[in-house]
Amino acid sequence: MPTIFTHALIPLAAGVALGSRRIPPRLVGAGMLAAMLPDADVLAFKLGIDYAHAFGHRGASHSLVFALACGALAGAGARGLRTSAMTAFLFIALSAASHPLLDMLTDGGLGVALLWPWSDARHFAPWRVIEVSPFANRFFSARGVAVLLSEFRWVWLPVLALAGATAWLRRQRVLP
Repeated sequence: MPTIFTHALIPLAAGVALGSRRIPPRLVGAGMLAAMLPDADVLAFKLGIDYAHAFGHRGASHSLVFALACGALAGAGARGLRTSAMTAFLFIALSAASHPLLDMLTDGGLGVALLWPWSDARHFAPWRVIEVSPFANRFFSARGVAVLLSEFRWVWLPVLALAGATAWLRRQRVLP
């Protein structure tokens, strides 16, 4: 998995790029949480659930169905997020979906159950350039630094460049 920081970057950058009129700060914060939420499935290890199980790590919580459910919940609570139901639904669903899509780009693990519940198959992207993040106690190690550098190269630089360019074009009134 990419680090939790990188998962939160995607909705944060989208919020900056699109501006606070379109994506209110509360929605950006909720999007950041939604992008990190799928990794709550690591609690399954404490419950004795095997990694490869449908409810194990990178299982059901990394599916598109889970992302849509997060979006539906946000749509229902749109008033609290200070946006329309459709904007809340789309932003949160896409934020949650960004998590498994990033995980599919990593070079470790068993893949992502993107199509659960229709399939328990685990998937990777054909291009696996992000080094997989070590779990908790090994995160602050040489391996953890290598992962952060990999994420910086393959995710942070392109995402920040795109968000910055989009925000700049919006300010120049080239984009609506």
